[in-house]
Amino acid sequence: MEVIFHEKQEGSLCAQHCLNNLLQGEYFSPVELSSIAMQLDEQERMRMAEGGVQTAEYRTFIQPSGNMDDSGFFSIQVISDALSVWGLELILFNSPEYQTLGIDPVNERAFICNYKEHWFTVRKLGRQWFNLNSLLTGPELISDTYLALFLAQLQQEGYSIFVVKGELPDCEADQLLQMIQVHQMQRPRLIGEDAAARDQRVQRTEEGNRLDDGNEGNAMMDEDEENLQRALTLSRQQIDMEDEEADLRRAIQLSMQGGPRQNLTDLPSTNRPQTSDTCRQESLTQEELRQRRQMYFDKCQQSKTEPHGSFEVNTKADSANSEQGSGMSEEDMLKAAMNMSLDTGGSSPNPQDK
Repeated sequence: MEVIFHEKQEGSLCAQHCLNNLLQGEYFSPVELSSIAMQLDEQERMRMAEGGVQTAEYRTFIQPSGNMDDSGFFSIQVISDALSVWGLELILFNSPEYQTLGIDPVNERAFICNYKEHWFTVRKLGRQWFNLNSLLTGPELISDTYLALFLAQLQQEGYSIFVVKGELPDCEADQLLQMIQVHQMQRPRLIGEDAAARDQRVQRTEEGNRLDDGNEGNAMMDEDEENLQRALTLSRQQIDMEDEEADLRRAIQLSMQGGPRQNLTDLPSTNRPQTSDTCRQESLTQEELRQRRQMYFDKCQQSKTEPHGSFEVNTKADSANSEQGSGMSEEDMLKAAMNMSLDTGGSSPNPQDK
């Protein structure tokens, strides 16, 4: 479609666009058409003056020109004179003289249509017809079967249709379309409709950008909230770890100092004595616990002064305990010492009973 010359509407210069689209080139300008219009006005004035310049007909005629106006409109006489330079003439399509000829519109070369001061061209290029209306965004392909219906519809709407007779000048589009045919997937819209559609696209784009900005703001808020929740979770975990470490240190300190017996209930069940004296041991006071530990350590010191055989046994036991303790953590060793202290204390006489 790019090879087809198509002037789009500017102001009210539809007559200029109609002629140039018909001839497929920039052959006429508003200045040239205005010159033709003034020549026609002068010729008509001279004819009217032959009957006398004082007549009412002449005074009516010398009013503003009927061949053009300030908006850029040009009459059919201007268009006909402009085409006569190329040896072309116009015949009214719906006139009785032409209708009696019975010529199929497909066999013609071009038509010029007019309705309410608007002109446009329908021309055959190669073997296909095109509506070259300057109000369209581009050429509109018209099939041979639809051409007669298209012209009939224009007549029903009040258009005046003129058949262009004569040999049109050669053009690149006509030569190319003699060899190939084009297919139009989407018909062109009117320029006003295209502008409205463009405005709607711009409006939808702006609304979409505003929605994207709002969604981006919401996404940023969601991300900030997620980061805050993650920070709070890490903070709570750190606090829990610190609390656990503090509880462990406090338990160790209390056990080293001979703290209350009830804190030892948190130890694993495998480290607590499973004897019938458990209830009695849990009722021991801090002073009794300290005294029993002292008695245990005194007994250990006393065993070192016993005969050689006993020394060897104790040494092996101590070695075994040492080897066992080397594989134990500090906390396990502490718990084992406390259990041993309690067991020894349970088998020894209570100093307060003496």
